Amino acid sequence: MTADPGLSARRQGMLMALASAGAYGTNIVSAQIAGQAGLSGPLLVFYRVFIMLALVGAAVAIWRSSLAVPRAERRALLLFGLTSALVGSAYLSSVAFLPVTVAAVVFFTYPVLIVLAEPLVTRTRFQPARLAAACAAFVGVAMVVGPDLHGLDPRGLLLALGASLGAATQFFAASALGRTPLAARLLWSHLLILPVTAVILAITGGFLPPTAFALAPIAAAITIGGYLLGFLLQVIALTRISPGAAGLAFCAEPVCAVLIAALVLGERLAPLQYAGCALVVAVLVINVTLEQMRRSPAPA
Repeated sequence: MTADPGLSARRQGMLMALASAGAYGTNIVSAQIAGQAGLSGPLLVFYRVFIMLALVGAAVAIWRSSLAVPRAERRALLLFGLTSALVGSAYLSSVAFLPVTVAAVVFFTYPVLIVLAEPLVTRTRFQPARLAAACAAFVGVAMVVGPDLHGLDPRGLLLALGASLGAATQFFAASALGRTPLAARLLWSHLLILPVTAVILAITGGFLPPTAFALAPIAAAITIGGYLLGFLLQVIALTRISPGAAGLAFCAEPVCAVLIAALVLGERLAPLQYAGCALVVAVLVINVTLEQMRRSPAPA
């Protein structure tokens, strides 16, 4: 009895998606620590994109990786790069008008959006169980984050919603890049992201030389490293599992962030937050189990 290669790929993709969510969650806490030391969010975003480009460029030069993009996937790659820039810039900007907790809850509507749009975009069969899981995970995320509904600003809500729509589109675009080499996906997408981050940094006027990382070297390193690892795993995972399954897996991100903040920063969690963590974890376990039970379609 031979192993199902599709099942193995999905298993690897789910593990990568969960690991990516964990890396992004760690990134949030370390970015907060770096920000308290004087390293702004836009500054960290700019340098992490710049470092990603430098690392990918070095890897391409050493291993002579192909940067060719199949003609059929060029539009998806362009969309992936633009939406990746939108997600970071819109989400980061939304917290200037909203409490971080509200921005996070609005942003994490994207797994529900992905599940709703998946039958239309990918022509897969609608799965009510996956929609129920996405809604339950969203409720869990809202419980974990504990949004403060005071002082809502329409500009912040629109920016956070734009980031959510951008994230949903990003997942679909990335899943359509199955024949584009990994190095090409990373390099070309970040060449699109870099100008956007540079403009944001210029507007905020917070540019500092690399020596500024001495203000919080460990936090800065974890922030940048968490992004590099998270983005790499995300890009790989999205060519192995469906956007809906990946979106649900990324609901682990705020749970990881809250738990790490409790351990590292000593933040105290309310019982409702613990209950939200448990709900999200339960949904993730069920989602992973269902993905393992699904068989690859038989070849025609």
